[in-house]
Amino acid sequence: MTEVATAEAVSFPGPGGKRQLEGYVARPQGEGPFPGIVVIHEIYGLNDNIRDIARRFTREGYVALAVDLFAGRNRTVCMFRFMGQMMLTPLDNSSQRELQAALSYLAQQPGVDANRLGAIGFCMGGGFAIAWACNDQRLKAIAPFYASNPRPLSAVSRLCPVVGSYPDKDFTTPHGQKLDAALDQYNVPHDIKIYPNSKHSFFNDQGRNYNPEAAQDAWERTLAFFREHI
Repeated sequence: MTEVATAEAVSFPGPGGKRQLEGYVARPQGEGPFPGIVVIHEIYGLNDNIRDIARRFTREGYVALAVDLFAGRNRTVCMFRFMGQMMLTPLDNSSQRELQAALSYLAQQPGVDANRLGAIGFCMGGGFAIAWACNDQRLKAIAPFYASNPRPLSAVSRLCPVVGSYPDKDFTTPHGQKLDAALDQYNVPHDIKIYPNSKHSFFNDQGRNYNPEAAQDAWERTLAFFREHI
């Protein structure tokens, strides 16, 4: 277990340098090089839970950047925009470009191995992670949690290795099942697991649907998969 050396709010250039993006970076002690992880929040935004997940990755030897897709914007307006992007242009939209800019910023940080990069995302953020990874070959592995799939689903043929975690009886459950089958079809390395008796946001230990057993197993699977592929 590695100690967290620094954890701080940051800003960095967005796509084309038109606006500044915001996030939270946690770095481990030592000079590295360390692998890097982008953490993509769910609809609650960059909150204490997401910051804690970034620090948890840092204790495992990663430099983690939790990006804030709501920064400087009205959250309600953002949600409508995100929903439109996921339904109409899931593979090419401003959110994808902002995530690409975030990964570029992370890759340039001192002590980060730019050849060992991945992402984790929750709900909305998980859907963004899947769609983003279809078009960004810098990502070596992703971990979507209770995420929706991009359309067309055939786009996942271009995915990097995927470790996904889904609750049962959730609106994302069939997405996890379809993703599992599609990745089998396209021979993409993956580990998709659906957790019985769990609910949406089961990984959020500050939320009402927190399931400690499912969350711990999903965390251990994610770390093991990332160790293998990143």
